[in-house]
Amino acid sequence: MAGNTFGTLFRLTTFGESHGPALGGVIDGCPAGLALDFEAIQRGCDRRRPGSTALGTARSEADRLEWLSGVYEGKSTGTPLAFLMRNADARSEDYAALQDVWRPSHADFTYDAKWGFRDPRGGGRASARETAARVAAGEVARALLHTAGVRIGAYVDRVADVAWGAEPAWWAQEAVDAQPVRCPDPEVAAAMAARIERARSEGDSVGGSIVVVAEGVPAGWGEPVFQKLEALLGSALLSIPAAKAVEFGSGFAGTYLGGRAHNDPFVSTAEGPRPGSNRSGGIQGGISNGLPVVARVGFKPVATVAAPQQTVDRAGTPVELSAGGRHDPCVLPRAVPIVEAMVALVLADTMLLQRAARLA
Repeated sequence: MAGNTFGTLFRLTTFGESHGPALGGVIDGCPAGLALDFEAIQRGCDRRRPGSTALGTARSEADRLEWLSGVYEGKSTGTPLAFLMRNADARSEDYAALQDVWRPSHADFTYDAKWGFRDPRGGGRASARETAARVAAGEVARALLHTAGVRIGAYVDRVADVAWGAEPAWWAQEAVDAQPVRCPDPEVAAAMAARIERARSEGDSVGGSIVVVAEGVPAGWGEPVFQKLEALLGSALLSIPAAKAVEFGSGFAGTYLGGRAHNDPFVSTAEGPRPGSNRSGGIQGGISNGLPVVARVGFKPVATVAAPQQTVDRAGTPVELSAGGRHDPCVLPRAVPIVEAMVALVLADTMLLQRAARLA
């Protein structure tokens, strides 16, 4: 199965299924000598794990990391970093009825169309459970970026029709995680949580958006033409299950402006000339300009809902589907660390590529 490896120099390959014995990953290209705080990495994984929030799935997994290679005395050795997390709370019997039935808007049909065979238990490889490995690798990438002074933070800025509307900014993880929905504003967060619970009570689901900000990214990261920083970040963020849209800086709102209003004029600072505004989202010509990298990711409502839906089986016979299993009524709270992880993986890769781009 192609498409399981991400990155150029800092490369991640993930493996495993939602209801298999374990899932994990192999990181290749992590420089030797990087100090790894395994407790901090575990805390990062704990933010995403099933059962970490009352607003999510009832499935509960510890997601305890087991490090298999690439580490000695708390530092990376330069060889592949391999890790896994064992599945302990899968209930495969909940998916027995899905062997020959396709859930609307899920990957069931498309996986069958591609391979003619699929693992129906929990969505198999298409399940967001796979992203646990991304978050673990993202925490390693975050440690590498910390050596360059880069910090990444994401938060929920909209759930369905409940929007915060604040200007994008970096927020400390403690402020974001203080609210179960992971919006830093307590009043808006409460309204978002109520909207999610309403959808759950109706047997439905809701989508929304997440803002991510990377501060400290120096000017010069990213490659021209086909490897532009927006292209790399867009590919990474759109690879997250349920992600359907990405915009940078002013995004679609910027298309309503004229060029003079949208341009980021240069100003003099103590560190040298810099753009004086950030409608470009910290990227110009596909290369970082020294300002915070800002993106917004749109997530669709979860495809699997509790309310009955009309579908068909393999023979084309109409079926009323009442999906079993345990599912998030909204992916957004648990998607925040996944968004951060994918941005970290891209920036760690571009950081290493930049070191190879010039002699001094």
